[in-house]
Amino acid sequence: MLAILRKEFNAFLSSPVAYVVIGVFLVATGLFVWVFPDSSVLDYGFADLQTLFNTAPWIFLFLIPAITMRTFAEEKKAGTIELLLTRPLTDGQIIGGKYLACFLLALLALVPTLLYYYSVYKLGNPVGNIDSAATVGSYIGLALLAGVFSAIGLFASAITRDQVIAFLVAVVGCFLVYSGFDSLASVFEGSPAYYISQLGIATHYRDISKGLIDSRDLTYFFSLIVGFLLATRLVLQSRNW
Repeated sequence: MLAILRKEFNAFLSSPVAYVVIGVFLVATGLFVWVFPDSSVLDYGFADLQTLFNTAPWIFLFLIPAITMRTFAEEKKAGTIELLLTRPLTDGQIIGGKYLACFLLALLALVPTLLYYYSVYKLGNPVGNIDSAATVGSYIGLALLAGVFSAIGLFASAITRDQVIAFLVAVVGCFLVYSGFDSLASVFEGSPAYYISQLGIATHYRDISKGLIDSRDLTYFFSLIVGFLLATRLVLQSRNW
């Protein structure tokens, strides 16, 4: 699995994909956090990074599928998937290596945003007037969100040979799991609305972003990740390509 991880991660870094993804993510979040007047921290007047944590999931919704779309689809189209599967590797090791490479690249895009935290920390009056617990919780939430989106993208890439189709399926899947249940819950009232919203990522992401790390939220995220990785394994085991 580590060999697959190194191979995939080095392939990302040796192609424009990694740099385009990280660049687009940083430019987009930077514009929302510092430039656009409706969302800029400088105009908002409060020392927090809520703009970043509200915007990043929607950017990830497109960028992570762009990372994952080639993982299996490209190998199927090129015919190298058969060679990979004849190696002394289990399906779980192949999936695990590819998944971790995509997940690590998504986390790499988050690292430079720590400069945003440092800047807001210094700009606060007094210095350090920022809710660090909520910030840490939000970063953990983003990391978990990236993990789920990577698993969905991997599954989408496993079910098709076409990278564009894999991208579109992953975007739709990520959108439905992230925001679809909230939209559906708005149709109902009372208990049904609450339980339906609990099925979506957005509710759990908001809870973690408050700095409250609840085991139920962690269980939800990890269950989604494991579920989509197992679904990917079932697709590989079917060998219908």
